[in-house]
Order: sequence, then structure tokens, then C-alpha cells
Amino acid sequence: MITKYTVTGMTCGNCVNHVTEEVSEIDGVNNVVVTLEGGSMSVESDERIPFDAIVEAVSEAGEYTVVEA
Repeated sequence: MITKYTVTGMTCGNCVNHVTEEVSEIDGVNNVVVTLEGGSMSVESDERIPFDAIVEAVSEAGEYTVVEA
């Protein structure tokens, strides 16, 4: 399953890398694609990842905000 999110506050490639790394570490996540332009993030997993886990991972990455797209 692929779940789409919008991440705000990213300003550069390092931001994208930090968000990708943190979200990739969540148990059950198979793949993460983060795009700077438009702030999109797609999370591929076998089962739905709790939104709280996504929020926590994104906040660990930096001063970013995430919402379901």
C-alpha cells in the first residue's frame, strides 16, 4: 500500500534526506519517496503505518510539518 503525505518546511536536499532516513526507519516501511518541490512524500508499506509514527519520524528529522495528502 502507498500512502501520500505533504511535508512542509523543507528547503533543500538535506531536508529531503533527513526526512527520508527517519521515515525509512519506521517498522513496516518498505520504501519512502520524498520530493522537495511540492513537499510530497509517498510511503510504501505492507500495512498502514500509524500517522503518529509518521509525525514522530518527520519531527525527528527537523522542524517540519506533515499532513495526509
